[in-house]
Amino acid sequence: MPKPTPVTPDAPARIRTPLLTQEWLDLTFVHWAVAPDVVAGLLPEGTVPDTHDGLTYVGLVAFRMHRVGWLRLPGVPYLGTFPETNVRLYSVDAHGRRGVVFRSMDAARLIPVVMGRVGFRLPYLWSRMAVRTAGDTVTYTSSRRWPGPRGAYSRITVRRGERISEPTELEHFLTARWGMHNAFFGGPEPLAYLPNHHPRWPLYRAELLTCEENLVTAAGLPAPSGAPASVLYSPGVPVLLGRPARPAGIPTP
Repeated sequence: MPKPTPVTPDAPARIRTPLLTQEWLDLTFVHWAVAPDVVAGLLPEGTVPDTHDGLTYVGLVAFRMHRVGWLRLPGVPYLGTFPETNVRLYSVDAHGRRGVVFRSMDAARLIPVVMGRVGFRLPYLWSRMAVRTAGDTVTYTSSRRWPGPRGAYSRITVRRGERISEPTELEHFLTARWGMHNAFFGGPEPLAYLPNHHPRWPLYRAELLTCEENLVTAAGLPAPSGAPASVLYSPGVPVLLGRPARPAGIPTP
């Protein structure tokens, strides 16, 4: 693998013709540090764990997806707006592109779940979910419906703290991820990279008040041990998603 591209707080390239538009709102990022060999076998062929100071991370990210839209069409208010909670890992490919790999993506709307599974081969799962805000606290709940394991759940409550004026290198590493790796295509080389573009994250310190979940173990990972290495909150950003690029970096037709 070549040397990974530098971590940058701003997107490295514009997306001139977006495949999807959306907003990610009221996000909480909870991360645990793990040794790279713990997750290496769970990444797509053609990627290895991305590391910071010798460690990689398991992320539990809860948020509200808002008004998903195709191309530059207006986002859909109901079907395109729903709570989502992801379990994700950190990857780098043979081109040095840093990204994320989703192990599970619980979402509250069945039609987007089916479209994500069939159209993008992403691990979307239909769950009963809610996001509730009270003052400076936010609570995210989910209970899985389909396809399973049925009943996999999470309850996360955080208290938002002060705005971060200068994020640390680790905080940039965990949040400034400008694409995802996934097997979008069939064939002998299925790995592809789907880029995203959004403004620099507005990040806040956050205190984890409650974290009761089994989504991490349901995603095939060891249960988190000890306190998280990082807990962050963001009010959110507007996002453009580009077209998946095949391993050679050639966009699909």
